[in-house]
Amino acid sequence: MTKRIMMLILCSIGIFEAAAALTVDEQKMVAVIDANQPQAMSMLEKSVNINSGTMNFAGVKKVASLLTPEFESLGFDVWFEDGSAFNRAGHLVAKIEGGTGPKLLLIGHLDTVFEPDSPFQSFTRVDEKHIKGPGVADMKGGNQIMLEALKALHAVGKLSSMNILVVLTGDEELSGRPLALSKKALVDGAKWADVALGFENGDGNPQTANISRRGSVDWTLTVTGTPAHSSQVFKPQVGAGAIYEAARILTQFYEELRSERLLTFNPGRIMGGTQVTHDKGTNSGTTFGKNNVVAEHAIVTGDIRALSLEQLTRVKHKMRAIVEQNLPQTKATLEVGEGYPPLAPKAGNKELLSLYSAVSADLGQGEVTAVNPLNAGAADVSFTSEYVDMALDGLGMSGSAGHTVNETAVVSALASQAKRAAILMSRLHEQAGTGKP
Repeated sequence: MTKRIMMLILCSIGIFEAAAALTVDEQKMVAVIDANQPQAMSMLEKSVNINSGTMNFAGVKKVASLLTPEFESLGFDVWFEDGSAFNRAGHLVAKIEGGTGPKLLLIGHLDTVFEPDSPFQSFTRVDEKHIKGPGVADMKGGNQIMLEALKALHAVGKLSSMNILVVLTGDEELSGRPLALSKKALVDGAKWADVALGFENGDGNPQTANISRRGSVDWTLTVTGTPAHSSQVFKPQVGAGAIYEAARILTQFYEELRSERLLTFNPGRIMGGTQVTHDKGTNSGTTFGKNNVVAEHAIVTGDIRALSLEQLTRVKHKMRAIVEQNLPQTKATLEVGEGYPPLAPKAGNKELLSLYSAVSADLGQGEVTAVNPLNAGAADVSFTSEYVDMALDGLGMSGSAGHTVNETAVVSALASQAKRAAILMSRLHEQAGTGKP
């Protein structure tokens, strides 16, 4: 017997065993998703070819208009929530309710990082296995995977008996402010839901999913010193100056905080001198100073990424304590702004990952393990962490080079990820006997 024949036999056995692990309805959903792939890929191409950079409000709304009839055809009530109150396009929301089982919140986003002036604007087919385009993986591919899973549930008559809320935000890549308004649709959905499923692409590996994501909050360090001729620096009445104090604080941040597990803190911008201006809106500023003058002002901006609210609170206290240990004749303040909360790896999330991994194994796709939080950024699903019993992210399109002009997705992931999501939602519906009142 040749090696080729042996491999074919083993593959056939694997396919048979996977099929045997699926119910009749689950096998039908798999078949529906496979049959719909040409239409799904065509729809994804249309979506990717619409520029929807976060600040291109018309483009974001155009993507929403493209997807709206898709949800309506499945029986969802669909509406667009205007984002003018937080200076963004807004969010697409769809809901189907009245059935039994848990309430599921499905999360995606309409926007990309590629604004109209980007050279990266079009969907292209790299080869039989790969496609390329702005947002093809992050996350227009994830939106299409969500739709294909819902279409499969609809095809077997299950969707109408489920409780599902879809929130596709228009500002995931560059959140509007205040966050209390920008993320209200997500938070309200989380308060309604039992389970949150995020269709972001995680770390791009189909064998992983996110049970946790580190939060991201901004901070601003403002330092003042006593201006004087440089020949007088360090004298009691002059002291160290603003730039030395800023350097002292950053050095202590580095030395005293980097031992925190799964924490990162990064100073992304620093300005110092006799005169300093800072424009937060454009992430820019100006400085003026002379080598023979002790610096009067310094500003440093950065971010903190923590795995839990407890860790974030503890780190903020440490940072403020460091800031208060001023060098002579200097003062410093630390302002920590609003940002994305952490998605902590709570027990319910781990249980949901286990269910998802079992679905993947039953499909013959192998087990799924948790993404290392260091390999994933913040995402909209984090705003659900405080309210839902279970949350899982990374159910979207496998790919690579996200946020760059080389963003690429794996063609086969459109079907394989949709199958996983459809069966996971079906099993959650069938197995859970209770939901939130």
